[in-house]
Amino acid sequence: MNGADLRLVMAAVAGIALAILMIVRGRLHPFIGLLCGAFAVGLLAGLPLADTAKAVQKGVGDIIGGTGLVVTLGLSLGAMLHLSGAAASLATGALRLTGRKAAPWVTLVVAIIIGLPLFFETGLVLLLPIVVAAAKALPDDGDRDGAKLRLIMPALAGLGVVHALVPPHPGPLLAVEALHANLGLTMLYGIIIAIPIAILAGPVLARFTTRGVTLVEPVLDDPVLDLAPPLRRVSLFIVLLPVVLIATGEMGKLVPGLKDSTWLAAAANPVLALLVTNLLALPLLFGRRLSEATIQDAVWHETMGAAGAILLAIGAGGALKQVLVSAGLSDLLARVVMMYAISPLLLGWLVAVAIRLAAGSATVATITAVGIMPGVVAASGASPELVVLAIGAGSVFFSHVNDPGFWLVKGYVGTSTPDTFRTWSMLETVISVAGLAMVAGLSYIV
Repeated sequence: MNGADLRLVMAAVAGIALAILMIVRGRLHPFIGLLCGAFAVGLLAGLPLADTAKAVQKGVGDIIGGTGLVVTLGLSLGAMLHLSGAAASLATGALRLTGRKAAPWVTLVVAIIIGLPLFFETGLVLLLPIVVAAAKALPDDGDRDGAKLRLIMPALAGLGVVHALVPPHPGPLLAVEALHANLGLTMLYGIIIAIPIAILAGPVLARFTTRGVTLVEPVLDDPVLDLAPPLRRVSLFIVLLPVVLIATGEMGKLVPGLKDSTWLAAAANPVLALLVTNLLALPLLFGRRLSEATIQDAVWHETMGAAGAILLAIGAGGALKQVLVSAGLSDLLARVVMMYAISPLLLGWLVAVAIRLAAGSATVATITAVGIMPGVVAASGASPELVVLAIGAGSVFFSHVNDPGFWLVKGYVGTSTPDTFRTWSMLETVISVAGLAMVAGLSYIV
């Protein structure tokens, strides 16, 4: 690396370190710490102040305009499920059917199924209100917070694994198209390795990382409305509706004659799917009491209070990500890794890991890695399906402060920043490293 490259790397390290120190040691809100880190990266890397400010604005705008809408609509749906008693009713019913010991495994399976067609954020805001309600219903055995987390972490593991490894999730699907991999084989290989990885990163890992963790009250508080809970089948319909809509849209795109269908494109859009579900949830969950001012005030007060804190944090995380990208760190890391003659699987994983750490976004990591890998795949003869999975595994390595998902998980689960590193960041790292190991092992078989 030349002097300019070294300066860029040092600027990124210093900016991220500053953000972490301000949040962890200074006890400042992530919104302030991350924005300060973003400006520090830009200025130390030599970006003009005006360009740094534009990158910050673009990063916040991209996140709020895309993920922000999904988060807010998901939060409003979560608030309706919560305040109507639907989430608690579904949770207690599931616990009654499975028992306490089997509950973490059930949440893992449900998360994998629900998470297949969804962006991680969409699955998170749909599933966690139910899991949190189930966790609250657990009996107190002296480690209540740990018991809650041992139910919540498998759900996060299920969502995280399909986010990284299994098409038709958008990230792996993007890599399949870019590397001209076989979609069916990629799905098959992804499912084969996803199941043991999810078990390891979820129920198994949670036994060790959740000990001694103390939770604060997450964004969804206890219900305060005197309402009879809706029928469980109605509640289940509301939970599954956006999943079915998005899954139908995504799977329909794989049919040649339906690929350009306007209706399928609309159904696959998470914003529209969640908006339709919100509109149906109001009358189905609250019935004739829908028009009462108390009901409306409670739903939107809970939604906006939670959305404000989460959107500020993930928006600032998007700002830091965009400044790192605009400064050229993604391109630099890709060039450095390409200089060394290593396995295509390891190369794809390393590039994705480097971009993930620098930019925070699994999608950016995937896009960057697949952008430099087609020539490597063609020259080496490596299986494009396995390269897709290696890149997907690398794209979720060690979620930290520049990843909007880090703050989303922290806000929803109720962990402190250090404990979010200990639980969520460790979970993502296990998925990433185990994913690489499983892909490498699979390369000797297929």
